[in-house]
Amino acid sequence: MAVHELRRFNFFDLNADCDSGAVRSLIKDGQLTLATSGHGSFVLCDNEGSIHILNRNFKATSFRAYTINVALAEYVKHSPFLVTVGCDEAGVNHLLKVWNTDKLDKNGNPTCVRTTRLNLGQKTVQPTCLSVQEGSSLLAVGFEDGSILLFRGDVTRDRSSKPKLLKDSGTNKITGLAFRMSNKYSFLFAASTNHIFFYDVSAKDKEIKIELDNVGCQPGCSIMAESPHGANFVVGRSDAIYCYTTDGKGPCYAVEGEKVLIQWSKMYLVIVSKDETKASSSMKSTFTSVSEPNTTLENHSITIMDIQNKLIVFSTTMKPVLSVLVEWGSFYIVTKDLKIHHLAEKNVQSKLPLLFKKNLYDVAIRMAKSQHYDEEGLADIFRQYGDHLYAKGDRFGAIEQYIKTIGKLEPSYIIRKFMESTHMEQLMEYLQALHRAGLADGDHTTLLLNCYTKLGRTTDLKNFIMTKDRELDFDIDIALKVVRGVNPEDALQLAKAHGKHLWVLRILLEDQKKYREAISYLRTLETSDAEQCLFNFGDILINKAPEDTTDFLKDFCVSVKNQEGSIPLNPMGAQRKARPQDFLHLFLNKSEYLVTFLEHLIQNQTSWSTQIYNALVEHYLVVWSRAGEGHRYQVEQRLMKLLQNPDALFDKNQTFILCQTYNFSPGIILLYEENKMYHQVLQYHMTQGNYKDVLATCKRYGSQDPYLWIQALWSIARQPEAPAHLLSDILAVIEKEKLLSPLLTVEAMQDAPATLGQARKYLMTVLQAEEDLVAQETALIEKYRTETEKIKAHIHDIQNNAIIFQGSRCSVCHHQLELPSIHFLCQHSYHQHCFQSYTENDNECIVCNRNNKQLLDMIKSQEQNHELHEAFHSQLEKSDDGFAVVADYFGRGVFNTLPAMQAEAVLPPPIKPGIPGTSPVPLPLARVTDPSVAEFYKPTETRQKASEAKDIPVRLPVYDSTKINPSSSIEANLQVPFQEKANLKTSSEIPATMMDPACTNPFEEEYDETKNPFADDDDDSLNPFNADDDALDYDKHLNPFA
Repeated sequence: MAVHELRRFNFFDLNADCDSGAVRSLIKDGQLTLATSGHGSFVLCDNEGSIHILNRNFKATSFRAYTINVALAEYVKHSPFLVTVGCDEAGVNHLLKVWNTDKLDKNGNPTCVRTTRLNLGQKTVQPTCLSVQEGSSLLAVGFEDGSILLFRGDVTRDRSSKPKLLKDSGTNKITGLAFRMSNKYSFLFAASTNHIFFYDVSAKDKEIKIELDNVGCQPGCSIMAESPHGANFVVGRSDAIYCYTTDGKGPCYAVEGEKVLIQWSKMYLVIVSKDETKASSSMKSTFTSVSEPNTTLENHSITIMDIQNKLIVFSTTMKPVLSVLVEWGSFYIVTKDLKIHHLAEKNVQSKLPLLFKKNLYDVAIRMAKSQHYDEEGLADIFRQYGDHLYAKGDRFGAIEQYIKTIGKLEPSYIIRKFMESTHMEQLMEYLQALHRAGLADGDHTTLLLNCYTKLGRTTDLKNFIMTKDRELDFDIDIALKVVRGVNPEDALQLAKAHGKHLWVLRILLEDQKKYREAISYLRTLETSDAEQCLFNFGDILINKAPEDTTDFLKDFCVSVKNQEGSIPLNPMGAQRKARPQDFLHLFLNKSEYLVTFLEHLIQNQTSWSTQIYNALVEHYLVVWSRAGEGHRYQVEQRLMKLLQNPDALFDKNQTFILCQTYNFSPGIILLYEENKMYHQVLQYHMTQGNYKDVLATCKRYGSQDPYLWIQALWSIARQPEAPAHLLSDILAVIEKEKLLSPLLTVEAMQDAPATLGQARKYLMTVLQAEEDLVAQETALIEKYRTETEKIKAHIHDIQNNAIIFQGSRCSVCHHQLELPSIHFLCQHSYHQHCFQSYTENDNECIVCNRNNKQLLDMIKSQEQNHELHEAFHSQLEKSDDGFAVVADYFGRGVFNTLPAMQAEAVLPPPIKPGIPGTSPVPLPLARVTDPSVAEFYKPTETRQKASEAKDIPVRLPVYDSTKINPSSSIEANLQVPFQEKANLKTSSEIPATMMDPACTNPFEEEYDETKNPFADDDDDSLNPFNADDDALDYDKHLNPFA
């Protein structure tokens, strides 16, 4: 057991008589026998068996717990249950009672929830100590004869199991008990006047006693001290303070004096011992003790010890102490003169200066940590400690403390102290710690590497930069910069080890000039890393190793290699291809290699962006412009193949500009032709003086755009150096295709240097053609005039002369005509049954219907053209030749006055009788309404009488032939003989009842005509509109009811 000498400080302030006489007024003439605390209150017991519970304001709740006295009392930790042991009857075993201080009865007193008699057999034994386990599952009571009564189960209930008596014949009076919980085990520590031991009470009825020491202690001089670092059963003896655990004896602290009692809280042990020095008269007081009524009381010495830091933090003397209570985080001392004194701990800011004065920085650090001091405060203590050691010359000890300030103290404060060469070892140690903390900047890394270099620590340098098994704790870029200046090879290995690909390329290309090795290294990288390297060093590679770099880019942008190939697969299983357009700028002065690169791309994949194709076209042209005659033709063929490829996605506008820039004629013409810009092709040939190509262009595309010939005429006529035959060939085509009028042709040539002799042949041909046209038109006019006269004469005959029907055969079946028959003015005749079988319109001739329908449709179309005013004016405004538009509309008869076709009309005066076979009806079909006309169409059937056919109703549609004007295209309109003649339909199958005008009954049944309201048509007296009819010029033949 180690003995520690303790230093003394004063970390507490004594507040005497803090209760202001509350206890004295409460006890009055009685005496305090014991005091305890818990659950936010003090418990004071007097010699009359009363218990007084005081709150923080010293307001008391008193009740009578026992008749005679209260011997023991203890609160269950973290609960409202108070366990007491007292006596109600003299000479009888004591009673154990459990009180619920939160649950009050009707008198306002705590409720007693359990009462148990402490029986140890036939004799009565005085209880000496009490302990309750936290959680209320174990309770132990110690007695004067060395017995211990152990209760298991819930101590707050009466129905607990029978207590276990623990008795050892060699044990004297039990002076202290304490429970200790360790994992799943429970231990009961006990102190007697002659022994220190504990029981393993984890299992019921299997309690095991283990002896710790054969020296005991006085009552109240033992306690269980629990801290974050462990638990010790602390025993106070006159020579020292001893600690015990289940493993045996622990540390020992030299605190002399006869101990009266000890108390524990947090990390402090309060020791109350008898004052062995002579006390002053002001501090002396005598009164009769409860246990020793006739003994003079001595002053007690109060000592508070910091177990962790091994310090005496408070020491004083006062009148005899009854108990030391721990509540509300402070110590309260209850003296026998019925006073309560408060010991208030000073704050840590007040304690530290006291420690600093004595240079106890290590103690200050431990104390600050135990008080959960903040990091900034701890760093300041470390700094002061380091300064103290530095001043003493302990450089290594100082740097050890300075390292603990990293992150809180500015590194320059320490670095300035150790910048001398003699202190470089300590500076190196500090810088290493700074890097491990991840707080070093580039200057710190540089300084550390210089320290390694100056101290010759090559191994340390390599270990520092080649870190593999630990986290990187320095700026790798700064390290590479420093190491590169010392040894590029080491810097290269460092860069590779830490994946600094840019540094690897920089060293390989700038320091070692190993271009092929750099490209090989690029092939081992992921796509994104390789791209970054190419962006930084691609220009160097393409200038120093263009062929190897181009081959790498081919694989990098197109191929997907396996693990043995040039490009590794990414973690997703498929390598992302690089974008070739990102590397086009590298080939700024290497067009030949760029063409090779881009050709490889397009050959392996066609779905590239427009930028790729545009770049290929541009650099094709660059190579073409620089190439010799032999190679130029090959480049031209490759370029034209690309331009003619329908899958190529180049920008045609940009390509056209490039072709013009480099004067690449095949490309310019191809783009013009693809966009059907034939006039521009022609103009380009004219500008270049390629007159053969001018004529070839006109011949090739003249069928699609005839105006090419006119443009060629206009341009060639103004080119004196143009071949003479070229103008003659162009004029011949214009004259043959009628592309331009002779007048405009002459106007096109009037300001040109071309001579009249060059156009002589054209003019002669045109004039001869005009003469032929005049003669042809004159003959056609004469023909139209003759036909017109014939038509007029025919119309006159129809209108004024009788029509003789001479047809003897049916125009449908070609058999001999038989009645009933139908005749048309066009001289076609039909059997009635044939006509009805083949026609859908009773008013149309079957043979002439098709031609007549065509003529009527043409007239109707011309009528519709009258509504085309807007179209006519629009076409007239847009046309270059307005006269031709007007002539075209005249030719279509748009401006003619067309006849108004009437659907039906009344027949003119009836045909005179006695002239058979004649009819003045001028239109195709008529129904005879006059009786005299019906005489010519008598039925031949024997069952019908001649008189039945007298009144055949006939309805004739009439055309006003005077309003019919043939169009200007008479020959086109009259390709068939004029057959617009009226027809006459007769029928002998009409019932006789319908022929009789006197019969108004159409159903041929007997009927009383007097009941017909319309029978007497002649009685005008019943007609209310008779007066109106007489006043109007009204044809009664039109009345359907007449």
